Amino acid sequence: MTYEQLNTLEVWQKMPTITLDEMSSIKLMNRVDTKYVISEEYCMELLRRAADKYSVQIIDGVRACRYSTLYYDTHDLEMFTVHQNRKLTRQKIRARTYVESGISFIEIKNKTNKGRTKKKRIAIDESYFASVPSCPEAAAFLRERANYAPEKISPALITQFDRITLVNHAHTERLTIDMNLRFVNMRSNPHNEAKIDRMVIVELKQDGLCYSPMKEILQDMRVKILKVSKYCVGTVLANPTVKYNRFKRKVRLIHKTLEQQKTI
Repeated sequence: MTYEQLNTLEVWQKMPTITLDEMSSIKLMNRVDTKYVISEEYCMELLRRAADKYSVQIIDGVRACRYSTLYYDTHDLEMFTVHQNRKLTRQKIRARTYVESGISFIEIKNKTNKGRTKKKRIAIDESYFASVPSCPEAAAFLRERANYAPEKISPALITQFDRITLVNHAHTERLTIDMNLRFVNMRSNPHNEAKIDRMVIVELKQDGLCYSPMKEILQDMRVKILKVSKYCVGTVLANPTVKYNRFKRKVRLIHKTLEQQKTI
């Protein structure tokens, strides 16, 4: 589904909106994330069922927003390898630009051994998106907060996608729906690009164990939890030189899931 089609879906007419400023109170920077992979067909049904239970974030009249994320890693892809080796405590460093608003951040995303996600970020000028270590504020931020010195990391993978963000009426959870994912390997020359057709990644972000209408919807649709890292999947797809024994099975499972979800 194209970016233009996403923003003209009839389901938006039934769903109330919430502004970016209003969303500021629902950051959930210390949260539990639950991920699912669904097909575009299942995504449309999910939105239909969620229409009276969620509000959709809107930015300058746009409901499906474009994101560009650049993951940084060491020269030997240590952050990817840590995830590949099933380490529970891990860290990722990324620059993110919200295309509609033109705002960019450098983010440090930590996963704890308790399954919680803790994210810290600061705003940066968009001109530093591909050269974060050369940004004085970002370099100082990384030295203070990250496990990796700024001079030890460089661009590894770009992920681009269109995101729909929903929030439940109780404001206890957010749901991101990422479509049209594209991956670009920044370590190859020329840059390798990859994607998985029809793949949609749904991520439920909760602070605590509050009731979740979305979990109920997903269970009713018989959608199972599928832990997936956009960075790791994108690296596997776009970088043929990496070892990816664990993720080979994950990619096969994604394809199998999408094949089963051609219709609903």
